[in-house]
Amino acid sequence: MLTFMPRKARIDIPGLLQHVIVRGIERRKIYRDDKDRGMFLKRFSSLLKDTDTDCFAWALLDNHFHLLLRCNRSAISTFMRRLLTGYAVNFNQRHKRNGHLFQNRYKSIICEEDVYLLELIRYIHLNPLRAQIVPEITTLDTYPWSGHAVLMGKTDLLGQAIDEVLLLFDKRRKESRKKYRQFLSDGISQGRRPELVGGGLRRSRKTEDGQDECAVFDDRILGSGEFVERLRMETDIRTIMPPRVSLQKTREIICELFEVPPESIYHRSRGGPVSEVRAVFCYAAIRWLGMKGVEVGEFLSIGPSAVSRSMYRGEQILHENKPLQKHLDSVLREK
Repeated sequence: MLTFMPRKARIDIPGLLQHVIVRGIERRKIYRDDKDRGMFLKRFSSLLKDTDTDCFAWALLDNHFHLLLRCNRSAISTFMRRLLTGYAVNFNQRHKRNGHLFQNRYKSIICEEDVYLLELIRYIHLNPLRAQIVPEITTLDTYPWSGHAVLMGKTDLLGQAIDEVLLLFDKRRKESRKKYRQFLSDGISQGRRPELVGGGLRRSRKTEDGQDECAVFDDRILGSGEFVERLRMETDIRTIMPPRVSLQKTREIICELFEVPPESIYHRSRGGPVSEVRAVFCYAAIRWLGMKGVEVGEFLSIGPSAVSRSMYRGEQILHENKPLQKHLDSVLREK
């Protein structure tokens, strides 16, 4: 995925579903044996209870782990700091080592719960099978280092939201477990599903007149454009998005870099530098400013489908011209 602007701050708001991925530094092992895993889960379970945090899924692998959490009272950063720091100290003491255990920045993706909760539970709980740590789903049923075995009633983890998950399948416990397991089994053939771990799915949607419109985008959020927009409306916009630069200012900056008059961006040329300027402008407006395709279209006096095509072309232009990408990045950061 093209990196356009500097790394954004996390969205750290209680009450949102978050998929957290933590890796060992230099992809080294963070669990050397089952005692390490048990030590980690003991701390994790205690924190779930102490912080009123819901855990819907989890999986421990040798050099990384996945969590699907909803922090109801505290921020995810507070929860993860307590979890990672405490475990790293104990791990280093036990194995007589020094230095960092985890990568400096864990990955956390805000997820649209109604759409992605079950898909993420399935994705996370199938991780040991995809990684070939267990050979088949019957082995996964009793594998103690994944939340799947907890949902199947084969092991326990105090704090895991068992009832909330199983009730999504059936009110009767036996039937719900049967349906949940079938749901999990049906996902094996889907493979690795990178779209569930990247965040920021690029989408288009149909407007009332049937044209394509680019959805609002944020690479820290797995959800629809409407979900991203709702987050921006319901919370402090500075927490969710970078400070906005006006469309007029962005137009001036990009036209200056391409050495064309600012008014030329409105010309309907299909090729040449003006077309490239418009494409890069559309990309910057939607992917960085978080504007809707229809807003950009109104500014340029073109339709949403034309904006969508220009945005994708702008992404390709910057991807193929790294010096331009870096220069534009540095200029926009200063504004």
